[in-house]
Amino acid sequence: MFQGEMIKVLPLADGLVELCFDRAGAAINKLDRKTMDEWRAATALIGASADVRGVLVTSAKDVFIVGADINEFAAMFQLDDERMTAGTLSSNEVLNAFEDLEVPTVVAINGLALGGGLEMTLSASARVMASTAQVGLPEVKLGLFPGLGGTVRMARLAGLATAAEWIADGKPRQAGAALEEGVIDKVCAPEALRATALALLRDAAAGQLDWRAVRRRKYLPVVATYDAMDAVRARLPGAAAHQPAAAMALALLEEAAGLDRAGALLLEAQRFTQVAKTQAAASLVRIFHNEQALKKLARQHAGTGGKVEQAAVLGAGIMGGGIAYVTALHGTPVRLKDLAEQKLAAGVDEAARQLARQVKAGRLPQARAAGVLASITPQLDFTGFDGVQFAVEAVVEDLQVKHAVLRELEAELGEEAIIATNTSSLRIADIAAPLARPRNLVGLHFFNPVPAMPLVEVIQGPLTGGAAVATAAGFVLAMGKTPIVVKDCPGFLVNRILTAYIRAFLQLVADGADFEQVDRAMETFGWPMGPAWLEDVIGIDTGSHVNDVISAGYPQRMPPLPLDALRLMAQHQRHGQKNGAGFYRYAAGPDGRLQRSPAPEAHALLAQLQADGRRHFEDIDIVERMMLPLMVEAAHALEEGVAGSAAEIDMALLLGLGFPKYLGGPLMYMDWLGMERVLRQCEKHAHLGEQYVATPAMRAMAAAGTRYH
Repeated sequence: MFQGEMIKVLPLADGLVELCFDRAGAAINKLDRKTMDEWRAATALIGASADVRGVLVTSAKDVFIVGADINEFAAMFQLDDERMTAGTLSSNEVLNAFEDLEVPTVVAINGLALGGGLEMTLSASARVMASTAQVGLPEVKLGLFPGLGGTVRMARLAGLATAAEWIADGKPRQAGAALEEGVIDKVCAPEALRATALALLRDAAAGQLDWRAVRRRKYLPVVATYDAMDAVRARLPGAAAHQPAAAMALALLEEAAGLDRAGALLLEAQRFTQVAKTQAAASLVRIFHNEQALKKLARQHAGTGGKVEQAAVLGAGIMGGGIAYVTALHGTPVRLKDLAEQKLAAGVDEAARQLARQVKAGRLPQARAAGVLASITPQLDFTGFDGVQFAVEAVVEDLQVKHAVLRELEAELGEEAIIATNTSSLRIADIAAPLARPRNLVGLHFFNPVPAMPLVEVIQGPLTGGAAVATAAGFVLAMGKTPIVVKDCPGFLVNRILTAYIRAFLQLVADGADFEQVDRAMETFGWPMGPAWLEDVIGIDTGSHVNDVISAGYPQRMPPLPLDALRLMAQHQRHGQKNGAGFYRYAAGPDGRLQRSPAPEAHALLAQLQADGRRHFEDIDIVERMMLPLMVEAAHALEEGVAGSAAEIDMALLLGLGFPKYLGGPLMYMDWLGMERVLRQCEKHAHLGEQYVATPAMRAMAAAGTRYH
């Protein structure tokens, strides 16, 4: 009856037809422009046929429809408001035409029906869902909300409160929840999905199901329940100021409640255009593309590496224990070696504690947890190391100690075994100096805490071989983490850029800024914690040392600071959370968690650095002074080839540092501001030092009107 590249319509018995989404040459279905065109044509053909009594909608893939084609967003978002709104309304005409068919339509939902995929099903008369399937409206995670009638049809089928909840949180729902909340009509076992949907369609075609009454509900205004809407609004996260999609969606739902379908769809299209033009949407869509690029790069890096059947970790401290735990959790047996029995016991106990949390949360069966723990072998010697393919050294950040440990380790391993040194500031070239096989040494910079942080920097030293980099990237991928390959340099990528940011903070404090105001300004700007609080969490003694080591590698932009708040605090034993006193005070609360409170003595101590006394700074000036050195250093890192692309640098800062997502990363943020504006800010603050001076490439970009992304 109809055969396209994305959709086919097949005749069934008794005047029924099957509209099957079956994207040629792909594992999934998505609603791209070609699919929408074919759906329009197929619907017109069905509507013109007097013999059709009902339509069964299916998918030939393991999923139903995963959503819109995000690759088409960039071009669409570049349209002016009028053309973009018109384009959205044109796409909605396809769903309207399908919804307006004079025959019943029933969707059989297998696998995932997300975003536009769920919106497609809402245009049908009824929905049957496999018990293993999931449905949801995750657009808010891209800084958007549904734009194919999802706000209109969901509110009229399931109620305003349910629509608000689903759209605002963006979470997928299991079949039982979707049935209970009125989004679908039936749930069945996966093997019974087709038969159940067909039976429902036959009932509708025979007049036993009043599908026209369901359709009428979608044409009319919806009964508003504003109390429930207020409850959803109260639960919006604090980031709503920077990621406004959820709040905009709730306002749209309320405004559209009193309109008919045509009016509500027009309003949705207009508001969708507005949300698509926000900074958050531009950044979050870019992050999606960057994530896909990173996954592809990681697979390419790991492609030629050897498979790790047996790993080892030297050093059972916080980092080493965490690395051993995550390695074992993801299926690779690991030998955990330390010189002290007490540290080994502590490392294994921490792994057991982490596993117990997984079991309690229902994420891991007890038997599986026991197996993971059994795959960690604690030992005081090198027994079995001749069978290790990949060994991670995680001892203290001291070059002489690492040299001694690595020389001994290399002698115990096979010729082709890879050694990864876990370091945050020492150069791989220096660490490799005493080794007989420096080609087998690669750097790994894990972020703390290891189980929670998704990023690992894979550092290629000047003598590191390609096989070592590939095996390390594969090892990191096998741990469920994201590897980014970076060049050996002081601070590598994330900590180098962070150092520029922290130095800007130190300079602000020396110039008279109140560190609490700086924290508030940067947290309001979107950072999870301000720089003073961050240093307290890191440990001020550690942060001061790392700041000095990395700064020494870039003397032109990062010369010694004569008035260094971190050094002063460390000298007075104010180490942050680790000893309860830093920029703030810390004490255990009733739940055992550390609670932060003001520390007047910290202000008194820092007054020693502020020769001209306390000064007031506007928040905008604080933000500019903090962000510009970070952005300039990111530009230097890209130009020096520390990472291979703007996408890698932006994602490294997002994953490793908690860079505000709505900004997209430092280079994406410069794209949003526009390079000419960035240069004006640099010139405004140039008197503060070389760290505020734009690179020649940045100036060339401003002149040419080019962007990083």
